[in-house]
Amino acid sequence: MTSISEFRKKKLLYIFNVFFDVNRSGTIEKKDFEIAVERICEVRNWPSGTPEADRTKDILMSVWEGLRTRADSNQDGQVSHEEWIAMWDDYAKNAEQPADWHRRYMEFMFDVEDTSGDGSIDVEEFTQVCTCFGATKAECEQAFQRFSQNNSVLVTRDVFAELWKEYFVSEDPNAGGNCIFGKPNIN
Repeated sequence: MTSISEFRKKKLLYIFNVFFDVNRSGTIEKKDFEIAVERICEVRNWPSGTPEADRTKDILMSVWEGLRTRADSNQDGQVSHEEWIAMWDDYAKNAEQPADWHRRYMEFMFDVEDTSGDGSIDVEEFTQVCTCFGATKAECEQAFQRFSQNNSVLVTRDVFAELWKEYFVSEDPNAGGNCIFGKPNIN
């Protein structure tokens, strides 16, 4: 196991459990991504077979393949907690040069949250997506206020990319990027 801090472990395991291990099996596997496709398409009202649903499936399946290739060190078709943490620890060492699947997943998350397609994420858009993964409306609103610095920062794709990197790399519990997955505090 790596020497990653308990704080970063909590953040990484939060998204592992809430956003990736959607079938709650204790590991991340292809089935989790299939369920995530269904969930996201349902939230966005994208029926199966539409270009949006097909694009969502294509992107998430390529993210799964990248994740499996990079993190599944024992080649069992599943990513364990330990493999997940080790992968993100490696990412933190070279966050300026992320793997293609990291970049694609971050861009995909931005696009899913930018429901209006105007190039920025607002509190309503953010709340709509994060509540479907279990965060409360109040938590989402508080989280958005933190990372948008009380709405003084427009959350564009570039800002989101910096917040994303901060989430996975920062050891600072007060960093705004810690909130981009809907929780104002990771405990």
